[in-house]
Amino acid sequence: MLIKIYPENPNPKAIEQVVDVLRKGGILIYPTDTVYGLGCDITNHKALERVAQLRRIKPDKANFSFICYDLSHISDYIKPIDNATFRVLKKALPGPFTFIFNANHNVPKLLSSNKKTVGIRVPDNNIAREIVRQLGNPILSTSIHDDDDIIEYSTDPELIHEKYEDKVDLVIDGGYGGNIPSTVIDCTSGEFEVVREGKGELEMYL
Repeated sequence: MLIKIYPENPNPKAIEQVVDVLRKGGILIYPTDTVYGLGCDITNHKALERVAQLRRIKPDKANFSFICYDLSHISDYIKPIDNATFRVLKKALPGPFTFIFNANHNVPKLLSSNKKTVGIRVPDNNIAREIVRQLGNPILSTSIHDDDDIIEYSTDPELIHEKYEDKVDLVIDGGYGGNIPSTVIDCTSGEFEVVREGKGELEMYL
C-alpha cells in the first residue's frame, strides 16, 4: 500500500492509519530529513525480526537506530548524559544526525547488542515525528539502499513502492527523499566522535 502524506502539514487521519499498521506489527518505509527509512514499532519483536530479515542481518548484530520525537523522548532510552552533551543535542536536533549513546534497560533486548549502545535520531521531518508522537514510542530506523552501483539510496517513493510492495505493509510517499544519509556521532565516551560523515555538520553546534 502506498499512502501520500505532505510533510508540511501531515494529515492526522493518514498518520493514524500508519500508526494502526505499526501497532498490528506491520513494517513500513517512511521519509526522514535524509534518506527514506525502513522501520517498525521497536516494541514489536516479530516486526523487528522481519526488518532484520529484509536487510539480511541478524537482529543482535544490526546497528539499527531509532526515531524519537524530541529530547525528552531520547532520555527514556539512554544512560544519563552531561550538560555539555545535552546542550549540543538541543541545538542540533531535530536534524540530520544519528547520535550513538549507551543504552539503558528500556531498549529492547533485540536491539541492544553486546555493545549495549543505541543510535538515536530526531529527524527534521514532521511525518516521521508525528508517527512516533501518536504511536507513543520510537520506531526503528534503517536506510533503504538502492541496488544501483552509482546511486546508493532510493529517492523516489513510487519506485521504492514498486520494489518493496510485497515485502512491507506500507510505503509513505512524503515526496522525493535525499541520497545523503545522516551524520553518525558516537557519544558513548562523553566526547563527540564522528563515525560517518553525512548530511549534518556537527561543527556548527559545538
